[in-house]
Amino acid sequence: MRMKLLLLTAIAALTLSFGAFNDAGTNSNYNANANLAVPRTATPEPIATATPKYTAEQAKEERERAKQNKETIGDTLDDAWIHTKIVAKLIGNTQTPERKINVDVVNNEVTLRGTVDTVEARAEAERIAKETDGVKKVVNQLKVSPAKPTNTNKATNTSKVKP
Repeated sequence: MRMKLLLLTAIAALTLSFGAFNDAGTNSNYNANANLAVPRTATPEPIATATPKYTAEQAKEERERAKQNKETIGDTLDDAWIHTKIVAKLIGNTQTPERKINVDVVNNEVTLRGTVDTVEARAEAERIAKETDGVKKVVNQLKVSPAKPTNTNKATNTSKVKP
């Protein structure tokens, strides 16, 4: 009887160990070092994306818009493209009143002109221009003049009293 018990225990142990070896393919730790020979990079390779080509026609249209706003753009495609990018960034930024800021771009140098309401808006407009690709220099001529509050509660004399 003792021999049968010992034999059954041995068979159970073999069965369990055999089952463990068969499940090795599903064990996430099984053969964990197998991929060590594969070279790894610290950062993934950047994926190339198509950049839209800025055309001479687009530059011409941008120069016409700039002229209407009393802005200056140099003769190069770079100048027109820089102007387009800066104006778009100013429009998209809630801290900068784009309609009050004139952007001149000549030889990749940007001049900001106009009046803004706060020192922060002036600094933000300059930061946007400086961080725009292709810009070599930024001259910030923006003036700070707090917006005048509009008084919508003006007292009006509606009585018609004759002296």
